[in-house]
Amino acid sequence: MKRICLNDIESQHKILSYKELYDKVLSLIQCEELKPVKASGKNGKKPALYNEYWIIEEPEDNSKYMEELSYLFVPMISTHYYLNHIWQYREDRQWLLLLNQYLKTNRNELKISKSMNERSFEIWHREKFLKEEQGRKILKRCGISLEELNLYETTEPLAYYVHTREIPQNMLIVENKDTFYSMRRHLLSGNSQILGKSIGTLIYGAGKGIFRSFQDFSLCAEPYMREKGNAIYYFGDLDYEGIAIYESFVSLFDKECKIQPFAEGYLKMIEKAKEIGEDQLPPMKEGQNKNIGAYFWDFFVKDSADEMQQILLKGRYIPQEILAIRDF
Repeated sequence: MKRICLNDIESQHKILSYKELYDKVLSLIQCEELKPVKASGKNGKKPALYNEYWIIEEPEDNSKYMEELSYLFVPMISTHYYLNHIWQYREDRQWLLLLNQYLKTNRNELKISKSMNERSFEIWHREKFLKEEQGRKILKRCGISLEELNLYETTEPLAYYVHTREIPQNMLIVENKDTFYSMRRHLLSGNSQILGKSIGTLIYGAGKGIFRSFQDFSLCAEPYMREKGNAIYYFGDLDYEGIAIYESFVSLFDKECKIQPFAEGYLKMIEKAKEIGEDQLPPMKEGQNKNIGAYFWDFFVKDSADEMQQILLKGRYIPQEILAIRDF
């Protein structure tokens, strides 16, 4: 309900005297168009009036919407929520009608898997509808899951450089962009090895972005990349976060392929760190989750693993960028 003060009532009704104002307010109260806001206090005049009043709006007729919810929608759309929140139905109605029309006339389209944006445009003529909070909420209120719309979320394309398509081969996933570019330049310069290991394909990991990019690896990667005889290596920063990314990556995709740390790269990082002095290494970012497993360390001999762990325990880390093209 909206509030209105005495001065506004006086102006709206062009009232010229206090008696006329008093009679008008009483009349509006009796007709249930106004209700005193008692907390506003009285104006101190005789007879007294309250300083503010609630404007009582005429109840809206929702019978049309109740009838729609009861009889218009296909069974796939649950109307239970909207029957109990009719005001929300009034707000969402245009989107529900589009969804209902689609399910009535184009239900067979759901047999074909489509991207989220494609399906959104197909149903609501808005390609980002399901990526927005409003679209997700409406779907939830209708009791429909994303899976029922047979859609998929697109991932960032896997960025990679192919040095050779020979199989079997070693493929190297590199966490950071600068190191990926330097390694690519090294291979483009006529080299076939990086730190003594033959590398056929370089893949840019983009930190945690590799989780999404690699989701479609079995579907989108070139045929030679999916050969079972290939070996996949991962190379990232030597800090808790970099190791955690590797271990999470392995846990997500271990059933599809075996992924090992690129030990040659990490050992070269240790070597370079000793050259500049461990005390010159950058401090580790605060708040990193130190709860990593032992899987990463199992690929190194004990002395090397201990050296790396000591650096981390001192609150230091080694970024990939410690290595440049001349190191490879």
